[in-house]
Amino acid sequence: DGGVDGEVLIPPLNFAMVAPGIYRSGYPNSRNHAFMRTKLRLRTVVYLCPEDYMEANVDFCKLNNIKVFQFGIQGNKEPFVDIPEDAIRDALYVLLDVRNHPLLVHCNKGKHRTGCLVGCLRKLQHWSLTSIFDEYRRFAGNKVRVLDQQFIELFRTSRVSAEHLRALASSG
Repeated sequence: DGGVDGEVLIPPLNFAMVAPGIYRSGYPNSRNHAFMRTKLRLRTVVYLCPEDYMEANVDFCKLNNIKVFQFGIQGNKEPFVDIPEDAIRDALYVLLDVRNHPLLVHCNKGKHRTGCLVGCLRKLQHWSLTSIFDEYRRFAGNKVRVLDQQFIELFRTSRVSAEHLRALASSG
């Protein structure tokens, strides 16, 4: 399926729909912009890495009136780097607010940080841990991180729910 004037539409690495209006992927590049513009019609990008956003993506987002929320999360690699729970909570607020949809959430490869965020969303959706970890492994491939799965398992959804409802009520 092509875009306008026969543009080739190439989705970003590890692209998938998470839920209606929420997509996930690895780091998009300029080859993915036509796909993002014509197929996704994004309002929001949730970028999970600490590095500055690539200039071509910044320009693309400005040109297409796409808001970018950056959560500078380090990878959850042993021994001393933990994913901050408050950053995941804040990113979940963005994901759960339908005013930001459609949105794309991504990190570098669309595996670990994105997998943790989506896993925490799945907990809010009352998925079983078995199903959450199956989905995480599907995207992580042979790069599964036990610390990521532990983070998801220990993530406290009760704090998100109460805080999220208050945040949406005060912003509406």
